[in-house]
Amino acid sequence: MSGRRPRANEGIRVPKVLLVLDDGTTEEMTPEEALERARSEELDLIEVSPKAQPPVVKIGDLGRYMYQQKKKDQKQKAHSKQTEVKMLRFGFRTERHDLERIMDRAREFIAERHLVRLVVRLRGREMTNKDYAKKKILTLVQDLSDVTEVEQEIRSQGNQFNVVLRPKRQ
Repeated sequence: MSGRRPRANEGIRVPKVLLVLDDGTTEEMTPEEALERARSEELDLIEVSPKAQPPVVKIGDLGRYMYQQKKKDQKQKAHSKQTEVKMLRFGFRTERHDLERIMDRAREFIAERHLVRLVVRLRGREMTNKDYAKKKILTLVQDLSDVTEVEQEIRSQGNQFNVVLRPKRQ
């Protein structure tokens, strides 16, 4: 339903409805008959599937039904988490120990199923030694190859090289 109220009680205006009972059986009847049955149980007649032919209804508490739908929608929303591209930057002269920290961080992001963009930035005279920068980023990619695949090959963009890695598919 996500935000919209389902039609209920007198709001259901169709010639025939399919009433789903608690035991799972179904009966086809007029909305008036179904509403009468709901009123006798002191509950509401709720339209569960309006697009079906005939529309599917059930007897229950409207407030409770809306609450259940809201919870279901929230749970679905929580499970459809967007993957992000996490960027890890390092410099031309970054030492091995710091690169290992960057790899550990990349592994954490990969474990959370995010994409990881590794960026090495060159400044000033470092621009003359682009091969070294490319090798440095390539060694990181190779060290992470046990848990990642290359999504986007190593590219040069102005004064930096970058590569995008994704988690390996199981």
